[in-house]
Amino acid sequence: MKALKSETVKLKAKRTFLKKGTCSRTFFYLLDREFGHPMDEEEKAIDPLAGGILQQGYQCGMLWGASMAVGAEAYRRNKNPGQATALAILATQQIMRSFVSRTESIECEDITQLDLTNKKGLLKFVLTGKFVHCFKLAGKWAPEALHAAQEGLVQDQTSLPQRSLSCASETIRMMGAGEDEAIMVAGFAGGLGLSGSGCGALAAAVWMNALIHNRKQVGKSASFDPENDPFLKAFYEETDYEMQCDKICGRRFESLEEHTEFVKNGGCRKFMEVLAAVARNEQS
Repeated sequence: MKALKSETVKLKAKRTFLKKGTCSRTFFYLLDREFGHPMDEEEKAIDPLAGGILQQGYQCGMLWGASMAVGAEAYRRNKNPGQATALAILATQQIMRSFVSRTESIECEDITQLDLTNKKGLLKFVLTGKFVHCFKLAGKWAPEALHAAQEGLVQDQTSLPQRSLSCASETIRMMGAGEDEAIMVAGFAGGLGLSGSGCGALAAAVWMNALIHNRKQVGKSASFDPENDPFLKAFYEETDYEMQCDKICGRRFESLEEHTEFVKNGGCRKFMEVLAAVARNEQS
């Protein structure tokens, strides 16, 4: 019976990938429906995180999508923002461990072996069969992702820190996000699950901006151009073209408490403010 369900999930993942078009939306979609709470507009808005944040090659879009789904579920299970934030980060870490067991890396560039930041790389992605590789990976990992998500969310709620913070959540709060949206991206903290990779605050800002656009133009997905994206441009200018969280912060966070203290003491505040300023300009 378990094997039958696994095969069903694999098939559903592949069909969803073909229909939705991006790995990020595929896994947000799949997990949302596993939890029984579809969120069409929020799912559409995650398309720009495919290819490792605006096709920059960092964390695989499957991870961003899965993290957002467990973030949404964490908020439904615990209305204390601090504890829900902690739950989202811990569940994201569980998902990432599962993914690494399957792929040995969280990075899109390592998996595709391609530079997707330009049209030539995107063409190669299709012509060399790398799309098929990602398509097959989505099917293979989908049952494992669902299991990891469920495992990650089964935490002793009373033992979770009361006041955990996430740089990603704080960034989109500055952009006017609601509490549910802020917790959805909480797992992005410290470069997604405190991994130190591509900046979670940037990823959250890109998603939030697309969501605002989608809500204004119902039925249309926000278009994005990595070569001219205002968030990416402003971020790179501020960080001297550095994307990795551990290099920007000068450290990798070993615990929820370490990251919370960092954010509480103003760590990365200037980058958050830059992203929020870009959002205000985009929305005006």
